[in-house]
Parts: sequence; C-alpha cells; structure tokens
Amino acid sequence: MDQFIATETLIIELLLIVSVVALVVRRLRIPYTVALVIVGLLLTFQQPVTIDLTPELILALFVPPLVFEAAFHLDYRRLRDNLLPILTLAVPGVLLTTLIVGTVVRMGGGITLTTGLVFGALISATDPVAVVALFRALGAPRRLVILVEGESLFNDGTAIVVFNLVLAAALTAAPDPTLGLGLLNGVVEFVRVSVGGVAIGVGLGWMAAWVIGRVDDYLIEITVTTVLAFGAYLLAERVHVSGVLAVVGAGIVCGTLGPRGMSPTTQIVLVNFWEYLAFVANSLVFLLIGLDVNIPQLLAQSGPIGLAVGAVLLSRALVVYGLSGLLNLRRPRLSWPYQHVLFWGGLRGAIGLALVLSLPASFADRELLRVMTYGVVLFTLLIQGVTMNPLLRRLGLIEREAGQLEYERRHAQLMTALAARQRIEELHRTGMVSSATWEQLAPSLEAAIATSRVAQQVLLAEQPSLRDAELEATRREGLRAQRATLTALLSDGAISEPVYEELVAQVDAALTGDNGGEPEAPPAALGS
Repeated sequence: MDQFIATETLIIELLLIVSVVALVVRRLRIPYTVALVIVGLLLTFQQPVTIDLTPELILALFVPPLVFEAAFHLDYRRLRDNLLPILTLAVPGVLLTTLIVGTVVRMGGGITLTTGLVFGALISATDPVAVVALFRALGAPRRLVILVEGESLFNDGTAIVVFNLVLAAALTAAPDPTLGLGLLNGVVEFVRVSVGGVAIGVGLGWMAAWVIGRVDDYLIEITVTTVLAFGAYLLAERVHVSGVLAVVGAGIVCGTLGPRGMSPTTQIVLVNFWEYLAFVANSLVFLLIGLDVNIPQLLAQSGPIGLAVGAVLLSRALVVYGLSGLLNLRRPRLSWPYQHVLFWGGLRGAIGLALVLSLPASFADRELLRVMTYGVVLFTLLIQGVTMNPLLRRLGLIEREAGQLEYERRHAQLMTALAARQRIEELHRTGMVSSATWEQLAPSLEAAIATSRVAQQVLLAEQPSLRDAELEATRREGLRAQRATLTALLSDGAISEPVYEELVAQVDAALTGDNGGEPEAPPAALGS
C-alpha cells in the first residue's frame, strides 16, 4: 500500500511539474518538450531522482498513445501524395543510417562492427514531437509537417525491426563479422515483421471503424479507440511482429474511416481526449528523460558522445541530401529549404532510449551505448530543437508571419485603446477621476480607438485571408459560447437531457464544418 501511495504521489508531482512548465513556456521561445528536459536536468542537480525508466514503460505505455494520436490525425490524402519520400526516408534511410553510424563509431570508438551497428539501429529513429509542435505554432508549410511527422511514424517501426535483427545477429555471431551473416534471412525477417505489423494494424483499425460506425455513444467510441491503440501494439508484439507499425496502421485506417460514422460531438470529444492523452504521455517521457540523465557520467564520456553526435549528423546529412537528390528526379520535388529542415529536424528521443535500455546486461559495451544515446538525445533536443525556430525564419518557411503579425499588432493596439477608455471611464463613474479630467481625456481616447479600428479594417480589406480567418475564429467562439451555455442550462435543470443532446449536436455539427458551417437552426434555449 505504501508503495502504491508513493507511486501515485510521484505521478501527481510529475503532472504538477508538467503543468507549471506548460504555463511558463508559453512566454518563452523554446519548444515545450525541450523545456521539460531542462527542468528534469535541473531537478537532478538539486536532488538525484531514481526512476526505473524501463523499455517496457516507454514502449508499451507511452509509445502507443503518441503514435496513435499522430497517425489518427494524419491527413490521408497528403500522406498518400507524399508517401514515396516518406517511405524512402523511413526505410532505406534507416538502413543507411544504421550502416553509416555503425561504421563511423566503430572506426573512431574502438568497438566491434556489430556493436556499432546496434547503436546505429537504435539511434536511427527520429522523434519530431518538439519540431512538429513548433511547425504548427509558427504556421510552417503543411507538406513539411507531413514529411517530418510521416517519416517519424514509419521509421519508428523500421528502426525497432532493424534493431532486433542486428541485436540478434550480434548476440549469436562471432566477434566483428562482416555483413554477410544471414543477409537474406534478415531481409525476409524484416519484411515479415514489418508487413505483419502493418497488416494487424490495418485489420484492427478497419474493425474498430466498423464498430464506431454502428455506435452513437462517444464514451464507447473513445473506449474502442483506446483498446485499439494499446491492443494493436500488444497483439502484434505477442505474435512477434512490429507493434509500432501495427499502431501506425491502426491509427491511419481508423482515423480515415472512423470519423465517417461519428457524430460531430464524438469527433470533438475524441480529438480532445487523444490530444490530452498524447500531451500527458509526451510530457512525462521528456521529463523522465531529464530526470534519468546522469550528468557526471556524460561529462566523463564526452569523447564517445562527441563521436556519436558527429556520426548521427553525418548520417542524417548523407541520407537527407543524398536520397532527396534521387527523389527530385520526379515531382513534386523537395526544395533546398525543405531538405535543410529535414536534416536539422532529425531529433532523437523516446524510441532510442527505450531500445538502448532494452539491451541485455550481457551485451558488450552496453553502458557505453547508453551514455552515447543519452548524449545524442540531449544534443538534438537542446541544440537542434532550440535553433529550429530561427532556422525556419531564416529559410522563409513561416507562411503566415508578416500578415498575421501585422494583424496581431493592430488588433492589440485597438484592444489596449479600448481598455484604457474603459478603465478611465470606470474611474470617472466611481468618482476617482473628476468630470473635467474625463472630458479632457475622452476625445483623445475616442480618437485613438477610431484610428485603431480604421487601421484594422484597412488591413482586413487588403488581405481577405485574414478577414476570413477572423470571421471563422469569431464564429467558432460564438458556437463554443452556445455550447457552454447549453451545458450550464442542463446543469441548472432548465433543459432536459434529450433537448440538450439535440441542441448540442447542432452546435457541434457547425463546429466540425457540417451543414455548410452553420447549424440547421439556432438553439432555441439561447434566444434571449
């Protein structure tokens, strides 16, 4: 019982730290996940924290919700249009990364080739969580987001399959063998594990979408998707195929077919549920990374870590620029700015840590590979992750920056002028400011408000896209207010459950874009 209470207390403390960091980082210009790692490192300086960061904990508990949420919301049409570059980077790219990194660390680190290949395989998967979140916040091109996120979804599964094959060869082969050991068997096993995982995921995803299409209860539908995300992983691992690729397949199929049978209310609730679950899982993973790092050990092994970082950067450059050259033989091409972002955005994270922790105690150089992996993860998060924002701006990939910033500037000027008039008028009304002072200041306040309003209207007239965005945002804010009022009326007993469900369905239909973006009829309860 004491152990259970201690575990529960630790979880609550971690969630509290996550909440505080999320609030503080909103004012900072660094990725949220990077801030969590930094906080974890600072906490270990203050007081060492012992956490059993097992591979089972990361892979079985954290990876399914992270992968499923990303796959479920992936735009299938954009994924299909960019499937060739995504799969090229995710399959041949992982294999090339494994070979390049393995060769470099073997030559410079004095380890065997098999040990180098094991490290190359476990560090080959990219983790774009921090980068994709930054993309969305800054308004980066949608195709770039799809490329980075799609590559990560598929290369996670590829990296795990390659890692297991290389590790098995390393544990059974003679020291420092050539790549001739069971190459054909390795290829067959790779295809079996990969295709088998995708097949299981696609099958389970289709069945879940079929069930969702025949149920109109968002609690049941959320439960079905939860069972799907974790069940696909567990079932695939049970039959010895790729659990990560099973979750990817399940998420894409269910995310493409499932919403067709969902009510608007279910779609909204489901999106919110998975966003929250992914937020918690992602936050805890990166916070635990910071808490689990042994800084003195990393400093003592700075040489091997530097070699590992150099090998990872070299392999990423060769893979991205080399394969992009081949991909650009056909359209649509990957521009140089896109290639630069794909190279520098190849961060490493949870998958690499889980794999290095899963190495058996009998594996040679296990501790060295663990230190090197932590060093690479920290470098990519703290250096590459932090510098991604200025890189995007330098490359001119922030699509909505100029007009959006000008709109925000003029909107802020109008709001501050209105706030000033309201405050001074309130002081005058309560007797804190004399009528003479109010009458003297009022004309200048009104003039400032009028000037700001005109400036804002001119900008909206010049840029119709901003006007449309403001209109849509305002419309959705009004719909959310209607929904909140309906919930309050139900809570007060002013309306019954059937009426509430009927009217909320109308509002949710408008929020999800049904009926031309407008509800069939305004909720009668809001007539006043």
